[in-house]
Amino acid sequence: MLDIRWIRENPEALDAALAKRGAAPVSAEVLALDAARRAHLVELEGKQARRNSASKEIGQAMAKGDSARADELKAEVAAIKDWLSKAEDEGRARDKALNDALAVLPNIPLDDVPVGADEHGNVEIRMSGQKRAFDFAPKEHFELGEALGQMDFERGAKLSGARFTVLSGGLARLERALGQFMLDVHTGEHGYMEVNPPLLVRDPVLFGTNQLPKFEEDLFFTPHGNERLGLIPTAEVSLTNLVREEIVEAETLPRRYTALTPCFRSEAGSAGKDTRGYLRQHQFYKVELVSITDAETSIDEHERMTKCAETILERLGLHFRTVALCTGDMGFGARKTYDIEVWLPGQGAYREISSCSVCGDFQARRMNARYRVKGEKELRFVHTLNGSGVAVGRALIAVMENYQNADGSITVPEVLRPYMGGVEVVRG
Repeated sequence: MLDIRWIRENPEALDAALAKRGAAPVSAEVLALDAARRAHLVELEGKQARRNSASKEIGQAMAKGDSARADELKAEVAAIKDWLSKAEDEGRARDKALNDALAVLPNIPLDDVPVGADEHGNVEIRMSGQKRAFDFAPKEHFELGEALGQMDFERGAKLSGARFTVLSGGLARLERALGQFMLDVHTGEHGYMEVNPPLLVRDPVLFGTNQLPKFEEDLFFTPHGNERLGLIPTAEVSLTNLVREEIVEAETLPRRYTALTPCFRSEAGSAGKDTRGYLRQHQFYKVELVSITDAETSIDEHERMTKCAETILERLGLHFRTVALCTGDMGFGARKTYDIEVWLPGQGAYREISSCSVCGDFQARRMNARYRVKGEKELRFVHTLNGSGVAVGRALIAVMENYQNADGSITVPEVLRPYMGGVEVVRG
């Protein structure tokens, strides 16, 4: 959430930032709501002050035996109390109107983010590895998986509907191996703490990492008592909210968390996209990276996090490129995002396998997560970052397509063989 004080001081900067994202200007509307709320607050405080002073005057009038004046003041106090009871409801409504308007405003892009309308405006930063040369026509992952008898889309649909898949045998184990390998690298080499977080979370938690209210249709919910719980679309939700409503000491930062969890997405906005195969599922596994930092180090942490994710693909021997997303393609809560796109020879295309974003204090304001610098009285909002380290299902696809053999078997990358009990090739 953006700071309303910053908007008051920089309305043109807000509208300019929204224009970069392809959105209409809203500063006038937001400031009007803010002005109405503040004017009401001033009136409310004035009435409260008058009620207090009038109450004192009643005692003074009674002491002087001036009952007429006392009755007049009592009537005034009663009228003020009646006004205040209604005004408090109006104040809450004005607060809600402003907060609702702020809740749907996206984050402000950093100055070095490329300006563009969509993915065509993204800028390649670097490329790693080489595309594998095949002496046969490489197949797509779903062709390989179905031929192996270990990637069953029909049974997944029979159990749960479209965009669910049953993995079995060597492919199921290979996916598990990928997730364990990623966790070991991030915890053992990159300094992330492994966390096993809840998969079901409350609405305020989803609001904290900006899934609500804007992206409600992309979520799955289940009733829980008089409330509801949402299935996490990414472990970013649970991990980032570990510091919600807390004050942490600056010397404990950065805090780095990682988790391997199932993720659940309705894919409401992806009708007709990637309907064939394992690329876009309602349920999938992902290793998530989250960092909680101070304001001064978040930009450097973003570069570090991206390199941590890239390391996974390098160790797997996969060819990939890293791109800076333009303003029109960047996520709602991000100030800057790098996407890592892995080469899929079966598709003959690069596909996103990780997205690493720095959010500044945008999420922290929604979570009320702050830190204390030693010797300073004023608290500051933490900065948050998140990234895939990486999407396990998409890594499985990449390994299948890049390590496929002419007979349809899949060679297991060397770094994964210890997790596969020494198995070197997945066969049907």
